[in-house]
Amino acid sequence: MKANEKQISTTVLVIGTGGSGLRAAIELAEMGVDVLAVGKRPRNDAHTSLAAGGINAALGTMEGDEGDSWQQHAADTIKESYYLANPHTVEIVARGAAQGIHDLERYGMDFAREGDGRISQRFFGAHTFRRTAFAGDYTGLEIQRSLVNRAAQLEIPILDEVYITRLLVKNNQIFGAYGFDLNTGTRYLIHADAVILAAGGHNRIWRRTSSRRDENTGDSFRLAVDAGARLRDPELVQFHPSGIIEPENAAGTLISEAARGEGGVLRNALGERFMERYDPVRLELSTRDRVALAAYTEIKEGRGTANGGVWLDVSHLPRETIMERLPRVYQTMMEVQMLDITQEPIEIAPTAHYSMGGVWVRPDDHGTDVDGLYAIGEASSGLHGANRLGGNSLIELLVFGRIVAHAAATYSAGLEAQPRSATALAEARAEIDDLLTADGHENVRALQRAIRNLMTEHAGVVRDEEGLKAGLAKLHEIDERMAQVGIHPDIAGFQDLAHAFDLKASALAARATLEAAVERRETRGCHNRSDYPEMDPSLQVNLVWSPTAGVVREEIPEIPEEIAELIQHVSTVGKLVE
Repeated sequence: MKANEKQISTTVLVIGTGGSGLRAAIELAEMGVDVLAVGKRPRNDAHTSLAAGGINAALGTMEGDEGDSWQQHAADTIKESYYLANPHTVEIVARGAAQGIHDLERYGMDFAREGDGRISQRFFGAHTFRRTAFAGDYTGLEIQRSLVNRAAQLEIPILDEVYITRLLVKNNQIFGAYGFDLNTGTRYLIHADAVILAAGGHNRIWRRTSSRRDENTGDSFRLAVDAGARLRDPELVQFHPSGIIEPENAAGTLISEAARGEGGVLRNALGERFMERYDPVRLELSTRDRVALAAYTEIKEGRGTANGGVWLDVSHLPRETIMERLPRVYQTMMEVQMLDITQEPIEIAPTAHYSMGGVWVRPDDHGTDVDGLYAIGEASSGLHGANRLGGNSLIELLVFGRIVAHAAATYSAGLEAQPRSATALAEARAEIDDLLTADGHENVRALQRAIRNLMTEHAGVVRDEEGLKAGLAKLHEIDERMAQVGIHPDIAGFQDLAHAFDLKASALAARATLEAAVERRETRGCHNRSDYPEMDPSLQVNLVWSPTAGVVREEIPEIPEEIAELIQHVSTVGKLVE
């Protein structure tokens, strides 16, 4: 036992205090199971709180939409995934969605409602019916508040600002995790029967991203892979069409697609409304992958702004409309640029937004290759395929948070003993000790930026073989430089140490993404290969990556007949795409 080390034991450890982590912790507490939640961000400021648009469930509350069903929700999800979603995963989410909404109501969530009290639902792109429930343009924030309040009622122990550095495993069986306090450096040895990994995705490894600094750096991927798990479809990353470019510390901050839904117009530096070239019917209301590709193409072909962007203009709309329907966009632009969007256009560019791949999990219980280790939320994979249906990410958190809590509790109840490994613990301690004594000349932040630059240049909206392989060569150089880092905790805390672990995670996530992107020699959904512009039927598979086996193809189960017969083309005209 180290002098500055605290030891804690719990039945289930949840890593991540966003929507999926808290939902799992709440279910466990309501079952009477001992649970501890740990997060590197304060719980009120988890990434879930940034989600604007809404949360999907086939409730059929709106007049004319009573015919909606979980089967139709599933059909829309699979079609929009370009047939890479796992049909079993999709069915579980679509079937469990209504329960997820009712759970939020039970926790006190304040949904927008119709005059008679029904939950309001609106259209999002590629949905057959109005099935997106919402709370203004801050749905994620309301969900996070509701979950935090319920967790407080249940007195769930939550450790904020504790960074988990390693999962503890013996003979492919999890027995806890190791980490440190970001402010004091105090170590934590947490023994647990089961671990639920809910620490987000990897879109922060691009230069422009809707994630904030130090979140979604690939932590889940590194923790899982180091423990013996695999990744699935890491190359499938959704680029949002509209992230701001300046100032640099806010680059990638999203301008909600509600801005286009309300009548915003996209123009290039020549003043041309360029969506007429790419989708003359739907124009700015086209799907996210198409609009992002169109903006990227305009910029790449020299018709972008001096800063490498395009213009999104809502200034022709009535001021009242902007203030009522787009208050968050108005406020954001005033805060970060002192820009009045009722008078001037917004300079935007495509931005890395969502990891549709993630840790390989079983559809039914989201268990991984490691006994007792589960992954949920953006850390996991299986639901979204090559393009995420707007509003599905939030409902996924609710559905699988509940299911995985039961799976972890059942797993724990069946254990005859919990293993221990002095070797695994020694390795976890040594990993931190070695970094704290590292006094090399390389700066961790500079290396993180180098990864973001290479991913932006070589694995952005459009990729090709030559570029991806050049990216891998640059990554190899960065890996070598990482051995020479210097770590210097200071009076402000141990953030420098955390950044070193973020860097390790980003390097692993980048390698997986680049290697899988090389193997996916086709264009499908979010994955655009300029050297392979068509879909390849033989690549209607998931690509599973590990550092030892590389990329392996995994067949996708057949779509159940009751869902398959409902798959159809869905018009997105007049619908928000979020």
